[in-house]
Amino acid sequence: MSLDTGSHLLFGFTMAGLSYLDPAVSGDPTLAQAVMVGTVVGSNAPDIDSVVRLKGYSAYIRYHRGIMHSIPAWFVWPAVIAVPLAAGYQVWDHFWTLYGWILLSVAFHVILDLFNTYGVQIARPFAKKWFHLDILAIFEPFLFVVHLGGLWWWYQGADPRQLFGWVYAVTIGYIAVRAWHHRRVIDRVYRETDLTGICHVLPTFHWFHWLFVVETEDGFYTGKVSGRSVRVEDFYPKAQEHSAIRASMKTDGVRAFLSFAQWVHVTCRELQDGYEVIWSDVRFWYDKKLPFGVNVRLDKQGNVVWQRLGWRKRLWDPPFV
Repeated sequence: MSLDTGSHLLFGFTMAGLSYLDPAVSGDPTLAQAVMVGTVVGSNAPDIDSVVRLKGYSAYIRYHRGIMHSIPAWFVWPAVIAVPLAAGYQVWDHFWTLYGWILLSVAFHVILDLFNTYGVQIARPFAKKWFHLDILAIFEPFLFVVHLGGLWWWYQGADPRQLFGWVYAVTIGYIAVRAWHHRRVIDRVYRETDLTGICHVLPTFHWFHWLFVVETEDGFYTGKVSGRSVRVEDFYPKAQEHSAIRASMKTDGVRAFLSFAQWVHVTCRELQDGYEVIWSDVRFWYDKKLPFGVNVRLDKQGNVVWQRLGWRKRLWDPPFV
């Protein structure tokens, strides 16, 4: 279980606690139990698309956080989950209450995914564009501790209505503060680097440490913000023309990569028996490296010999996305 999955599981339980603000839920133990099962399942349901990983990493890149996370799916998931729960717990009279809380848990899952760097295709099937606000890390220790603490106090007998009202008020306030801080950091990068272009500021686990990418016409400048210090570290050019690069674009791995990546850097180097083309997503740069992308080996005639899509790092090394 990833840290991200663990957070969604925890938030499903705390959403069940929040549901006690609804008199129908707090006044009916059977409905409350159905809502808890529904919010826990609903809080994790969009990630069922992770099973496509069994078909290979290119399928995972294409479909994970795609249609299952889209706004239309927000309304499908609650129906799929609520119908069997209403039948099993015999709470048909409160079907729409059950549906509503499951809908809220599904939406909260997707909204949290939207706020991190990986993002979601929230507009599918109408548009394939990826949306990511780059405000929250994939795992937020503060939110995890707040929600885990709330769950513990509930277990100790605290009134869930007041308790989780505060938990979610703190959650919303925290996200708002992070969004405000994110905007301030973007302004600081522009002010202290004199770079012109589109600035993307990316979160880390540390509140006052951010990474940034400034996209210009020619390429991408990467750097770090640590407290009041702003430092440019590298530059990655955009354009590079070579027949091997064009040939590599016909591979399944590169097509999958380009359907997902937005800040693309590509290099080509000549080998003794052919070429190696390296495609990288600058969004996930870390420590002067570009660890995510696809490597393609070609022979002298431009025929693909080997390709590999994925991370060029160990599982426990950053970035954690």
